[in-house]
Amino acid sequence: MSGATFETQRAALADVVAIPVTPFAADGTIDQDLHRSLLRRLLDGGITTLTPNGNTGEFYALSPQERQTVTELTLDEAGDRAEILVGVGHDLPTAVATARHARDHGAGMLMVHQPVHPYVSQGGWVDYHRAVAEAVPELGVVPYIRNAQLPGARLAELADTCPNVIGVKYAVPDAAKFAGFARDAGLDRFVWVAGLAEPYAPSYFSAGATGFTSGLVNVAPAVSRNMIEALRSGDYPAAMKVWEQIRRFEELRAANGSADNVTVVKEALASLGLCRRDVRPPSKPLPEDERAEVAAIAAGWSV
Repeated sequence: MSGATFETQRAALADVVAIPVTPFAADGTIDQDLHRSLLRRLLDGGITTLTPNGNTGEFYALSPQERQTVTELTLDEAGDRAEILVGVGHDLPTAVATARHARDHGAGMLMVHQPVHPYVSQGGWVDYHRAVAEAVPELGVVPYIRNAQLPGARLAELADTCPNVIGVKYAVPDAAKFAGFARDAGLDRFVWVAGLAEPYAPSYFSAGATGFTSGLVNVAPAVSRNMIEALRSGDYPAAMKVWEQIRRFEELRAANGSADNVTVVKEALASLGLCRRDVRPPSKPLPEDERAEVAAIAAGWSV
């Protein structure tokens, strides 16, 4: 299958790649109606790439059935308004089954979460992703790389056997390492997505990224759109103005090893009356005394 087959998917990755939250009802189950309305808010805000079952969606806290529900609901709600990049992972049979489920329900792309295992060899990383990519050759596949030890040559090796590996969500917090990795793997061969969202987008774009992931986009789609438009036009001063706007919010999310990554996003949504603040363990809602700062930031964006 030629790379040209994936033109639509490649274009969708070179954009704001939204990671929607998964809203919970009072009884702890997924609030499906609210989930749809939050997705519509993103779509109406000009967002055209959605990642159900990403980390901001609490992927690891959802049951297998819930992950299927989130995928189906997102595909149904988005229709032809967005390209859908479904997160898959866990053990290999689960990842492959989830990939096939995504394909069968009309998704165009998969994001493969980093293999969660205490012992990840470079060759094993290639084998894991190859097994997923080969199971669904008609889908574009995007490895989610958080492993600073992985060299770019291993990604090139994967793509040599799996031409449907079309993009990379690179989430190692090191812009120089990213620049080297992308060039070792093939800068023009893949779409490079800055996987650590808006705070890293300007530095990663300067090194070759053309898209970035976002959890903040759930709260303020216009802010994320302002960032991508500035970066696309090469206006780094304008991009850094947005960076200054989002800095404190993202610092709160990143503190203590990203303990409150999803919590802060849901707190902001709760302050705007858009969803409950509930997150599942091992995440935890913000203590009362920290909520006001998040609410103030979110209120500032909504004017």
